[in-house]
Amino acid sequence: MYIIPIAWIYVAFMMAAAEATNTNGSVLGAIITFVLYGMLPVGLMLYFMGTPARKRRIREREAAERLASLQPDAGGLPPTDAVPPVGKEP
Repeated sequence: MYIIPIAWIYVAFMMAAAEATNTNGSVLGAIITFVLYGMLPVGLMLYFMGTPARKRRIREREAAERLASLQPDAGGLPPTDAVPPVGKEP
Protein backbone atom coordinates (compact mmCIF):
# COMPACT_ATOMS: atom_id res chain seq x y z
CA MET A 1 0.00 0.00 0.00
CA TYR A 2 2.87 2.35 0.75
CA ILE A 3 5.04 1.41 -2.24
CA ILE A 4 3.75 4.29 -4.37
CA PRO A 5 4.39 7.02 -1.75
CA ILE A 6 7.86 5.60 -1.06
CA ALA A 7 8.68 5.53 -4.77
CA TRP A 8 7.35 9.07 -5.26
CA ILE A 9 9.47 10.37 -2.36
CA TYR A 10 12.50 8.69 -3.93
CA VAL A 11 11.81 10.34 -7.30
CA ALA A 12 11.29 13.73 -5.65
CA PHE A 13 14.52 13.29 -3.69
CA MET A 14 16.42 12.51 -6.90
CA MET A 15 14.90 15.60 -8.55
CA ALA A 16 15.99 17.71 -5.57
CA ALA A 17 19.49 16.21 -5.68
CA ALA A 18 19.73 17.03 -9.38
CA GLU A 19 18.57 20.57 -8.65
CA ALA A 20 21.14 21.02 -5.88
CA THR A 21 24.09 19.65 -7.87
CA ASN A 22 23.31 21.42 -11.12
CA THR A 23 25.55 24.37 -12.00
CA ASN A 24 22.51 26.66 -12.32
CA GLY A 25 20.67 25.09 -9.35
CA SER A 26 20.63 25.97 -5.69
CA VAL A 27 20.00 24.25 -2.38
CA LEU A 28 16.97 26.45 -1.77
CA GLY A 29 15.55 25.35 -5.11
CA ALA A 30 16.21 21.73 -4.16
CA ILE A 31 14.35 22.15 -0.87
CA ILE A 32 11.40 23.81 -2.59
CA THR A 33 11.39 21.09 -5.26
CA PHE A 34 11.37 18.33 -2.63
CA VAL A 35 8.59 19.93 -0.59
CA LEU A 36 6.34 20.90 -3.50
CA TYR A 37 6.89 17.82 -5.67
CA GLY A 38 7.46 15.27 -2.93
CA MET A 39 6.12 15.96 0.53
CA LEU A 40 2.96 17.88 -0.35
CA PRO A 41 1.52 15.35 -2.86
CA VAL A 42 2.50 12.36 -0.72
CA GLY A 43 0.98 13.95 2.37
CA LEU A 44 -2.28 14.58 0.55
CA MET A 45 -2.30 11.06 -0.89
CA LEU A 46 -1.72 9.46 2.53
CA TYR A 47 -4.42 11.67 4.07
CA PHE A 48 -6.95 10.61 1.43
CA MET A 49 -5.92 6.96 1.71
CA GLY A 50 -6.54 7.11 5.47
CA THR A 51 -10.03 8.62 5.21
CA PRO A 52 -11.95 5.30 5.23
CA ALA A 53 -10.09 4.11 8.34
CA ARG A 54 -10.79 7.41 10.13
CA LYS A 55 -14.50 7.18 9.29
CA ARG A 56 -14.60 3.58 10.49
CA ARG A 57 -12.98 4.52 13.82
CA ILE A 58 -15.45 7.39 14.31
CA ARG A 59 -18.43 5.09 13.62
CA GLU A 60 -17.08 2.45 16.03
CA ARG A 61 -16.53 5.04 18.76
CA GLU A 62 -20.05 6.47 18.31
CA ALA A 63 -21.55 2.97 18.39
CA ALA A 64 -19.67 2.19 21.62
CA GLU A 65 -20.88 5.45 23.18
CA ARG A 66 -24.46 4.69 22.12
CA LEU A 67 -24.23 1.19 23.59
CA ALA A 68 -22.76 2.51 26.83
CA SER A 69 -25.55 5.08 27.20
CA LEU A 70 -28.25 2.40 26.79
CA GLN A 71 -26.98 0.16 29.57
CA PRO A 72 -28.34 0.74 33.11
CA ASP A 73 -26.21 1.90 35.96
CA ALA A 74 -24.56 -0.53 38.41
CA GLY A 75 -27.68 -0.89 40.59
CA GLY A 76 -29.97 -1.64 37.68
CA LEU A 77 -32.35 1.17 38.66
CA PRO A 78 -33.03 4.35 36.72
CA PRO A 79 -31.45 7.49 38.18
CA THR A 80 -33.72 9.53 40.48
CA ASP A 81 -33.51 12.86 42.25
CA ALA A 82 -31.85 12.60 45.66
CA VAL A 83 -33.95 15.47 47.02
CA PRO A 84 -37.68 15.68 46.20
CA PRO A 85 -38.94 18.96 44.71
CA VAL A 86 -40.03 21.66 47.19
CA GLY A 87 -43.69 21.49 48.27
CA LYS A 88 -44.22 17.88 47.32
CA GLU A 89 -44.58 14.99 49.72
CA PRO A 90 -42.75 11.76 48.84
